[in-house]
Amino acid sequence: MTSFSNRPLTAETWPDFAALVERHNGVWGGCWCMAFHAEGVGKERAPAQNRADKEARVLRGAAHAALVFDGETCVGWCQFGSHAELPRIKARKAYEAEPAPPADWRITCLFVDKTQRRRGVAAAALAGALEEIGRLGGGTVESFPEDTAGRAVSASFLHNGTLEMFEAAGFTRQRRLGKDRWLVRTIVAGR
Repeated sequence: MTSFSNRPLTAETWPDFAALVERHNGVWGGCWCMAFHAEGVGKERAPAQNRADKEARVLRGAAHAALVFDGETCVGWCQFGSHAELPRIKARKAYEAEPAPPADWRITCLFVDKTQRRRGVAAAALAGALEEIGRLGGGTVESFPEDTAGRAVSASFLHNGTLEMFEAAGFTRQRRLGKDRWLVRTIVAGR
């Protein structure tokens, strides 16, 4: 098994992140990991606009992610941020149906290079995000992974990760947000 390292998404690591996204044609139709930011994505937003907006957010410190490196090559990431930074989520109606105290941090998206899947990159990305959250002061962290138990799901569609992976990282199930999606939470100590 490869030993991965993590680095935060910053102006210095932007070229590494951009190279990974470009190798995958902008990821998910040109999203550039903008779908959960306030700007969102859609037919009225071209991939070039998503790229420019993501880069601008990174340069001003308004986008957070833990990047996973295999040597000097970025092979994955885990996006996280505050509710204000990442206001868009899947299953919003179900999420808001039972109000709970807001979490300090939200994990919304994981991506793994298609040549590196099923090698532990997503788990390394999640661990890197939790480490970075701790460095930034810690607090309650929530996410919305998919329960894949008993069914086959293509890794390319698991942008929120698997329930099993989040539970292995210390998250606990809070409640279902649909047939296969869960709200999970954990608390990360500040470092």
